[in-house]
Amino acid sequence: MAQSDGDRIFAGSIPLLYDQYMVPLIFEPYAADLASRIALRQPSFVLEIAAGTGAVTRRLASELPSTTAIVATDLNQAMIDHAAAVGTSRTVEWRQADASQLPFSDESFDVVVCQFGAMFFPDKPRAFSEARRVLRPGGTFIFNVWDTIEHNEIAETVTLALEKMFPEDPPRFMARVPHGYCDGGLIARHLAEGGFARRPVISTLAARSRAPSSSIAAVAYCQGTPLRSEIEARGPARLLEATDVAAAAIRDRFGSGAVDGKIQAKIVVAER
Repeated sequence: MAQSDGDRIFAGSIPLLYDQYMVPLIFEPYAADLASRIALRQPSFVLEIAAGTGAVTRRLASELPSTTAIVATDLNQAMIDHAAAVGTSRTVEWRQADASQLPFSDESFDVVVCQFGAMFFPDKPRAFSEARRVLRPGGTFIFNVWDTIEHNEIAETVTLALEKMFPEDPPRFMARVPHGYCDGGLIARHLAEGGFARRPVISTLAARSRAPSSSIAAVAYCQGTPLRSEIEARGPARLLEATDVAAAAIRDRFGSGAVDGKIQAKIVVAER
């Protein structure tokens, strides 16, 4: 399924809603996982690409020693602005940057990390080649991607609900992009095309996605991601209706109280 330019745009109120709702809903456990893996490598210089609103960045700032330099980048200036405004426990360098054209010298970093961003790269081998270029010999590129939508219960529930609401032209952002790049063989091939000679180590990690209510989970997906743009393209006044439809579907599946669903991702470690 081909991406559109809108799939990569996180602007307007999306950064705030994304950070407020999506980060605790699905990103926090994987941010902790990536940060712990990186801390074991004791790097001196770390580059984060597609940093979003800084979920991993904040973890890295807390878990890595103050002597470790951290540079966090994202394509969307609005996301970087929000992340910088939220802040970190110590100094981090924030920069707007395209992962396919990194503004850094060759062999500058010990680790390049990316949390759930690789799915958005239009030319994945090129982005991977840039990650390799800025890595020092022996450095590590570590990233995660979501597994198929069937392994991610709330995302699947929202997607199926919107298919019923818009049967002739269902919004498919979640299945197409966040959950559309999880084939280990394809990822390994793209890394090889990007210059990584060693075969990556790919593992699967399941976790739990929790929200205080179905309404909060629905707002997270329908209003805090580019899925919002797909909904509004089908009717500018239908965003709240779609959010209510998604909330009802989540409530039907998980009950009327707090929401607790399965999430699953793949962790990719590639050595330079």
